[in-house]
Amino acid sequence: MGGISGIVLDSSIIFSSDTLLPGVDYLLRKLRHSNIPTGVAYAVDLLSEPKASLLKKLACEYSIEQFIYNSSCMDDTVNAVFLAWENKGSTILYVVSNDNEGIVPKSLSLGWMNVVVNVDGTRKNSSGIFVEKLEELPLIICELNKKQSEDNVVVGYIMKPSREEDFAKRGAFPLNPTENGLIFLPLTFDLPMLHQLKKVDIVIHKATDEISSIEISKSCDCASNIIYTTRMLELQKYIGEVPDCCVIDPFENISPVVDRLKIQEILLGLENIKTKSQHKIRGAYFLKVGNFEDDRLEQRLHEAKLTLPSIVKPQVACGVADAHSMAIVFRVADFMGLSVPLPAVVQEYVDHSSTLFKMYVLGEKIFYAVKSSISNADILKKSSEKPLLFDSLKSLPIDGNKKQQPDLDIGLVTDAATYLRRVLDLTIFGFDVVVQEGTQDHVIVDVNYLPSFKEVPNEVSIPAFWDAIRMKYELRKGNCL
Repeated sequence: MGGISGIVLDSSIIFSSDTLLPGVDYLLRKLRHSNIPTGVAYAVDLLSEPKASLLKKLACEYSIEQFIYNSSCMDDTVNAVFLAWENKGSTILYVVSNDNEGIVPKSLSLGWMNVVVNVDGTRKNSSGIFVEKLEELPLIICELNKKQSEDNVVVGYIMKPSREEDFAKRGAFPLNPTENGLIFLPLTFDLPMLHQLKKVDIVIHKATDEISSIEISKSCDCASNIIYTTRMLELQKYIGEVPDCCVIDPFENISPVVDRLKIQEILLGLENIKTKSQHKIRGAYFLKVGNFEDDRLEQRLHEAKLTLPSIVKPQVACGVADAHSMAIVFRVADFMGLSVPLPAVVQEYVDHSSTLFKMYVLGEKIFYAVKSSISNADILKKSSEKPLLFDSLKSLPIDGNKKQQPDLDIGLVTDAATYLRRVLDLTIFGFDVVVQEGTQDHVIVDVNYLPSFKEVPNEVSIPAFWDAIRMKYELRKGNCL
């Protein structure tokens, strides 16, 4: 698939006096895991402190090479770059300020291309590509790479920085084309969003990172109203103005995943799937509760096939601060004054040999990881007389004692994944399964959108991630013909 074979950043776009210019940190973060060798070139007289120390720190933090040049002759630098990166004639971008552009001769035609940055606000005639801000460089790289093949497609992605870093460091978001022709562009609100969206073919997002609040619907037939941040609303607006852009996944498809009650209702449909397995796969028994002081609560629990202990979860599943504040309740009286946010979903507590199977659906492929989980009910009762409160993202009360791992019926779980993929119409999602002791029922206890799937080896999961995105794009493109 080829791609840009290297990027050399001239020090003139990095420093202003002894401080970094705007956008430098952003650019270096994006280039660090871009699958493109990156270096910085600087003149011999720049070796004095404090710039030398700052440059050394940047080189270490962002894994970039250092090249020293003599302003009167760049030949040695060019040779050093070719030697370091074993360049085979592909394009190397030299990113330089409009003040320093002259150091790179126009005759330097050995596959090098200038990208000139307007660092001082004075636009000049340029021999290369001219940009106003460093943040534009990833977009330039994507445009150049897309021109190399009509099969290449650009994937714009947006999610919170910590999640993006997690994906990027595993090689999921390269700026150079993947084996199946995907080029990943970080979308940023520091540049006009509509301009960026017109350059991409696909948008992948983690919209649940950008939820301000959720208005729970009182009707079972209506989806909850998700109120996104101003930034995400802006993104939605502009996506609507680019009809050819394929979104993975449409925002409206995310709604059921943020509502635990809606997901439980969808899981009821598992009873109707046809499977060859002798085992049963189902959702946990559940009950929506709007008031823990309901006089009929015990009767309602019985009618919902719920026995104690049960696990109590907020109906809102993600995107707000207390969505993961949960409790395991051992007595009906424990519901009084319980600090779990309302409305809540009381869910069956399944004895599952302290083993959780995390399932990851990437397009038509399914993977899983085995995780230690909470103890069986009898052990919990002995260890706690009060409701067991916890945050499921931080302090899940894991059983440290090693248990015999239950058998997972992968065929049965695959049937369930196929059902959920069809009903939810999601491309990349996950769900948690436990195997009930005794009955061997496979019980789905949670569903989530765009999980990290980091427990699956990168060499397996990342290509599957790319294939899922490409498959969705081809399907969308085929439906538009």
